[in-house]
Amino acid sequence: MASPALWRRGAAWLRGCRGSRGCAGAREVVPTCERYAVRRLPFGRLVDGDVAFFERLMPGRVVTGQEEVKPFNVDWLRSVRGCSQLVLKPKTTAEVSQVLRYCYERNLAVNPQGGNTGLVGGSVPVFDEIILSTALMNQIISFDKVSGILVCQAGCVLERLNEYLEEQGFIMPLDLGAKGSCHIAGNVATNAGGLRLLRYGSLRGTVLGLEVVLADGSALDCLTSLRKDNTGYDLKQLFIGSEGTLGVITAVSILCPQKPKAVNVAFLGCQSFAKVLETFTTCRAMLGEILSAYEFMDEKCMELVERHLKLSSPVAGKLYDLVTDMRARLGHSAKSVVGYGHLGDGNLHLNITAESYSHSLLDAIEPFVYEWTARCSGSISAEHGLGFKKKQFIQYSKPHKAVVLMQQFKAMLDPKGILNPYKTLPSAPERSMS
Repeated sequence: MASPALWRRGAAWLRGCRGSRGCAGAREVVPTCERYAVRRLPFGRLVDGDVAFFERLMPGRVVTGQEEVKPFNVDWLRSVRGCSQLVLKPKTTAEVSQVLRYCYERNLAVNPQGGNTGLVGGSVPVFDEIILSTALMNQIISFDKVSGILVCQAGCVLERLNEYLEEQGFIMPLDLGAKGSCHIAGNVATNAGGLRLLRYGSLRGTVLGLEVVLADGSALDCLTSLRKDNTGYDLKQLFIGSEGTLGVITAVSILCPQKPKAVNVAFLGCQSFAKVLETFTTCRAMLGEILSAYEFMDEKCMELVERHLKLSSPVAGKLYDLVTDMRARLGHSAKSVVGYGHLGDGNLHLNITAESYSHSLLDAIEPFVYEWTARCSGSISAEHGLGFKKKQFIQYSKPHKAVVLMQQFKAMLDPKGILNPYKTLPSAPERSMS
């Protein structure tokens, strides 16, 4: 049973989540459980004895103050907000193991969190899940200059890793806008793409091994540095892109390429999207494997760059059908509809802005954009995962049997469902929480 003090604190916290003007600033962030029709699953509730256990386990690295916890509850877009009362900051795999073992026995839900740069609500709680932050798991374990293989803890910031490698004459195989704050394990857990995928491939190829703690606290050591290993199933692939729902990644082994001797950038203006594709084909044929990236921006996007960054635009032209179809569909209800992204690996960022959040505007976008994508045999999430916001739309990209199999994997590895609940997969049929 919870002590009266903790119940009072928890009740006040939940009232604050329902009635405050936001957990991290002046603009109101509506609690996720209010904005979306979601019901709390029958997990255990935090009591004083739980907090005392964690404080004994990791003194000085347990965050309980309401103001201190606020930033961990809100996503980067300030679009979703949880009501967690507790943030844990382990430094070692052993500590993560003890935390999850305890939470598994107590049936306490856990939300793994890295740099909290996700865009689909996967990195913050939905209700009062315990936040397990990897911020202090930031050590480089080893680097082999001969093979180019880096082994590091989960919480290493991508940009710091790249800076370290550049001193050795190497670079990370991925680069993305959030590199200054995103964690490598978060990149792996979401199978992040970014700017270098065209040349170096996805993390499913460059990640050689993982160390993962499962829901029951058992540690799975697959932290190999072998480029070739055909002994049994490649278990690491289960956790790449699993968004923290199957296990908590605590360490990563990754193959890093040598730093290029020179980097050249060309900025071209094309008159149509057909010309953009034609130019890409020509560049790939002429440059081959040294082509690292091929990005594009449409005319409307360049107008925004010119207006807000005071840069002149050399580009004129339209983008392909999804952007133009969406502009026609939304009309004046949207402030801007632009397209840009990693054309080299077939990735479009469709960016729609409005003066303020509008439920009717969102209804006009979803599920239209997913239906459009499905008709073209595309993926509704090329980079950012499904998280909380997109989990119910997975059927537009995956057949029913595949989704059922994923749910069975989840049930096998996390039978109580405590790891990052409410995320990635649509709700499975009710099952016992005992």
